[in-house]
Amino acid sequence: MKKLFAAADRYIQRSDWKTIAVLKFCLLALGVLAGMAVPAKHKKAVAAVALPVFAVTYFPLLFSFAREALQKDAGPVDD
Repeated sequence: MKKLFAAADRYIQRSDWKTIAVLKFCLLALGVLAGMAVPAKHKKAVAAVALPVFAVTYFPLLFSFAREALQKDAGPVDD
């Protein structure tokens, strides 16, 4: 498992924002497909789990990106 995580770290470090965006759209599509497969009687339970997971993961990412974007002394990043 450590090798898999190390490979994922290397992949992310070598990727640009466009690659990460495509990855996120891929995962979004997978989530939509999984959501469509949930029977109607279980949708509320799935939503009750998914909403806190979304909040716990999204808001820290949002705040860290906002902090980075609002830095006045940050110059352009060289490729």
